[in-house]
Parts: sequence; structure tokens; C-alpha cells
Amino acid sequence: MNSTISRRGPWILLAVFAAGWFCNLGYRHLVKPDEGRYAEIPREMVVSGDWLTPRLNGYKYFEKPALQYWITAAAFTAFGQNEWAARLWPGVTGFLGVLLVFWAGNRLFGPPVGLYAAAVAASSAIYASIGHLLTLDMALCVFMSASVFAFAVAQSDPAGDAERRRWMLLAWAAAALAVLSKGLVGIVLPAGAVALYVLIEREWKLLGRLHALGGGLLFLAIAAPWFIAVSLANPEFLRFFFIHEHFERFTTREHGRYQPVWYFVPVLLAGVLPWIVDLFPALGRAWARVPETRFQPRRFLLLWCVVVFAFFSASDSKLGSYILPIFPALALLIGIHLASASARFALAQGVVAALFGITLAAASLWASANLPSALVLLETDLPPELVAGYLPWLTVGGIVLAAAGTASASLCGRRAPAALTLALGGLAWVQIVLSGHDTLAPAFSAYHVVQKIRGDVKPDIPFYVVDTFDHTLPFYLNRTVTMVGYKDELAQAIAWEPQKFLPDAAAFVRAWQADREAFAMFNVNDLDGFLKAHPVPMRIVARDPRRVIVRKP
Repeated sequence: MNSTISRRGPWILLAVFAAGWFCNLGYRHLVKPDEGRYAEIPREMVVSGDWLTPRLNGYKYFEKPALQYWITAAAFTAFGQNEWAARLWPGVTGFLGVLLVFWAGNRLFGPPVGLYAAAVAASSAIYASIGHLLTLDMALCVFMSASVFAFAVAQSDPAGDAERRRWMLLAWAAAALAVLSKGLVGIVLPAGAVALYVLIEREWKLLGRLHALGGGLLFLAIAAPWFIAVSLANPEFLRFFFIHEHFERFTTREHGRYQPVWYFVPVLLAGVLPWIVDLFPALGRAWARVPETRFQPRRFLLLWCVVVFAFFSASDSKLGSYILPIFPALALLIGIHLASASARFALAQGVVAALFGITLAAASLWASANLPSALVLLETDLPPELVAGYLPWLTVGGIVLAAAGTASASLCGRRAPAALTLALGGLAWVQIVLSGHDTLAPAFSAYHVVQKIRGDVKPDIPFYVVDTFDHTLPFYLNRTVTMVGYKDELAQAIAWEPQKFLPDAAAFVRAWQADREAFAMFNVNDLDGFLKAHPVPMRIVARDPRRVIVRKP
């Protein structure tokens, strides 16, 4: 009987994890900008039948490669156009990434490292949250991690050259999929980590074990066809994608994402919660050399984290999600530490997590009771009623994390139960906080305002957006719109196809007056000023805290 329970244990853990991971994938409405953008581009692929040239609101969109667009478009075709299908690829890749960490931990360092590392990855705040958001970052993270882990296995495995070659080909293939997911970082950063390792270790013979010829050809066979085809169909692609979106994004502040060089330090510390206590000893142990071992996988994984962290810290364009690719490797290093750490580390980890949860719950309760003061303290322009609706979710999330931390601390003498309890609480905390964010959707999503007029907006009736653009609007309208004045990130694309754009209010007024029927969306604070300057016939048919929709006649 006990052996049966023991055999079923991993499958029960996997089922619990799958249920906790996928339970709310379609619960929330899409929010701007990323979720709206990366749902709308595949929607337009399905409608147009053109799966070669990505388009956003009808304009060519060359910022990123097409792999995720294709998969999401396929999901829409199979499951319909909805939030669940839109987030399916990030959710699936995030889930598979945890299983990848489990496999790599056991393969490189032996059981039970894989179990502990997977628990850390599944419940780290930044990994768990981005795995449930519609961005390109999770697929990039998982494919780059697969490339890095396959390389480490190839160099660590004592088997013959044939097996090493298979692992290296897998590493090259995964890097190609990473490039197709988000761009050249998919190969540049893994190559940089390998180069740094070779330089530091002076392991020059390793260069001969990369199988660069066969691997490079496989890489090109996977990654190159789309780039060639889209370039032939769109001559403007090459310069925009490779120069503007890579070199200029890294070296200039054009995209408005400049942050100080230390920006990713707090992102790392917050992102690794609730495992922050184990982070520092894990990093400290990672550099220690394992005797009589040629390849040092822990050192390599640490260098991988350093390369990614340093690369994006040096960039003039920063977003918190950019360092996500280090977290699977960090989970492995923390898993190594957890597998042999003393009970005092588990106790401290549980206590810190509990204190953080208590602090979050207490702060949320205080904010609920003192909402005007809290809004001033937070320096937010969100409507008070939306913030008030979100605070109970934060309170419950804090309570759940506090309970998990307390339970984990009480189990500190038993490594696996303590770690799994904290992991379960960490994942639950993230899921509660994410689910609660839907209470803020009227400020970040066009869903609610579109529902008020959906039945009246026919495909042949013009729909304008004046001096604004909400990336979720075309997706929820199930159609493109005519942009007026404000170009958002589409300035270059509009320059390629200016006939689709109205440059100013005067051009919009002329179009509006010529239309028999039409709709338009304004920022809620802009409409009165517009009507004073341009008294044209309009009537308000829908509004929310951020937007107002008008109709003619």
C-alpha cells in the first residue's frame, strides 16, 4: 500500500500543480498594452489568412517574430477567440518550463534537486505571474532555458560523442525557437554565456564540442525561413527589425523605457519571492568547484544568470520581465541549496514568507479603511472604487501566503514537505493577486465599454479612436479601427501606410461629417475640449473610468 502511494505521489503532485497553474488562465479580461497587442495580431492573421506578415490594427507590425502569433492564431482557430485561447501559449510554455527545470535538476545534479527546483520555479512571483500573462517573455524564457540546459547536459554527460551531439543539436534548435519567439537575444545571450564560461575556465576544447557546423545549419533551417520570406514580401522589414528593434532599442531611450542601471536588483528580489532567503546562499555556493569534474554546470548556470542580468542592465530599454530567462536557472541553483540546507534555512524562509504575507494583508486592510490616504500614498490615478474592489484580493493573497509560510516554518525539520507547502502557498498567492486584478479591468481593458455597444457596431460602420489607442479595443470589437492623431508604437508602420491614418482633429471632423453613421472613442477627459473646438453632432453611448464612446447621429 505504501509503495502504491509512493508511486502515485509524483502524479498527484503533477495533477495539483496543473490544476493550480491552469485554473484561471481565461478568468481575466485582456489588459493593455501587451495582452491586447499579442491577441489582436493573431486575430488579424486568422481573419486575413495572411500568416506571413504580422499586422496590428491593420498596420504592418515587425517588432517581433511570428512564432507565438502563429500558435495563438491556431488556438483561436481551434478554440475560438477568447482570453483562455489567447493566454494558452504562455500558460503551456510556463508549465512545461517547470517540468524542464525538474528534468534538468535531476539530470545535472541528481534527485531530489529537480523536485525542489521545480517547486521554486512554479511559485516564484515573477515566473508564476508572467506565465499567466499574454506576453512573449515566457516562451523566450523557456526556449532559452532549454538551450542552456541542453548545452549543460551535453557537456556534463559522460556518454559518447553521439549522445553529446544529440544534446547540442537540441540546444541549437531551442535557440532557434527562442529567436523565432522574440528576436536575436535567443541566440546572442546563450552564446554569450558559453563564451564567458570558456574564457573564465580556459576550457578551449569545449569549443570543439559545440557541433557548430551541424548545429548552425539546424539553427538556420528552423529560424531563417520566416525571416527570408517576410523580408522578400516586405523590403522594409530588415532594417526595422534588425537595426531599429535590436540595436536602437538597446542603445537609445527612444522607446521610453529608460531605467537606472540598478533597476533589475529590486525586480530580482521581488521576483524570487517567496524564496528570497535561499537566494543568497544558493548564489554563494554556485561558484564552488566540484572536484574531478571537467565541466562545472553550477558555474555555467551562474554565469548564464550574470550574462542576462548584465546585458539588460546595460540596455537603455528596460522592463521588469526582461530578466525572466534567469529564473529557471536560479530555481536550479536554489534547488541545489534546498536539497542539503539545514532546518534553520527552511525555518527562516517560512518566517520571512509569513511576515511578507502578514504585511501585505495588513497594508491592504489599512488601505481599505483609509482609501483617500492610500491613493495619495500610491500616487495612482485609478478610480477609488476600482482600487477598493482590488484590496480584498490583496488581503486574501497575503493571508494565504502568511498561512503557507507559517505551515512551512512548522515543517522545517522535513525538507520536502516544508518546500512543497511554501511552493503551494506561493503559487496560490500569485494566482489570487492576478485573478483579483480583473477588478481593475475597466481601467486597463476596453472589454466592459465595448460590451455596451457591441450589438450596434457593424463591420461597415467607421470606428475612430481620437488622440488615443487602446490595444484591447480591436480585439474586443473584433475589427480594426481608424486612428486619429495619436500613433502610439505604430509611427513607422503608419509612415509606410499613411492612407489608413487621420493626422489631426480637422481630418477627423471632415471624415465624421461625411459619414452617415460612425463611432469614435476618446479619452474620458478629452471629449469636452474637443467638442468646444469642433462642435460636431455626437452622442455618448458608452463610457467607463478611462474611455468614452460616441456615435453619429
